[in-house]
Amino acid sequence: MESVRAVLIDIDGVLTVSWRPLPGAVEALREVREAGLAVLLVTNTTSRTRASIAGSLAEAGFPVSTGDILTAPAATAAYLAEHCPGARCALLNSGDIAEDLDGVTVVEEGDAVPDVVLVGGAGPEFGYAELDRAFGHLQRGARLVAMHRNLYWRTDEGLRLDSGAFLAGLERAARVEAEITGKPSRAFFASALARLGVDAQEAVMVGDDVESDVLAAQRAGVTGVLVRTGKFQPETLRDADGTPDHVIDSFADLPALLRESAQQ
Repeated sequence: MESVRAVLIDIDGVLTVSWRPLPGAVEALREVREAGLAVLLVTNTTSRTRASIAGSLAEAGFPVSTGDILTAPAATAAYLAEHCPGARCALLNSGDIAEDLDGVTVVEEGDAVPDVVLVGGAGPEFGYAELDRAFGHLQRGARLVAMHRNLYWRTDEGLRLDSGAFLAGLERAARVEAEITGKPSRAFFASALARLGVDAQEAVMVGDDVESDVLAAQRAGVTGVLVRTGKFQPETLRDADGTPDHVIDSFADLPALLRESAQQ
């Protein structure tokens, strides 16, 4: 990692849990910035906008602004604009993310028949009626676009089920394959690198999800660093499809890892 110029960082489970800073995370991010490295927070969070996320993090002491954040909804808006411009989308998501879905046409039930079923993050909105309605749209030919495949995420009350579990059911029932726009898609990492103006070999990705964060980044040519916080579980690492480049206890240990790697 001697040529590292940029650090991509997942938020939930790496910097915070339930939006509260993990020990040493604020100081470590400041140290990374002071070292002159470019920083981009890359998150599959679909319950809040970039501006809302930046506000909460800044209030907690993190040196970030809205421009430092790339969310799955923002990446989704860019994906839809390129691959199906003007599409009418039926949105299944928990939280208000309209601000990050700039240019996306979201239709309500009873409006025009949707061209796309757009799946975000899970919550109370993922009831039987809503999922069955989405299934019906897919049977009638709508495309299935999902912001991520996360099965669960970490809160201060423990692990909570996420939309990846429902997405797998929709795919199997409707016999379609979802187009993924957030992590672990290669396009998401390419978008992040382009925003920072760096090549893959010049970047490091830090995450708590061994598959969607770390191994996905490594497949895109980015060095992967797994933290043992958030949703990390030893058995998940053991059963993963690959081996992370680095595993550290927490984000607080990242500055030391970067210094050690630069000296090798």
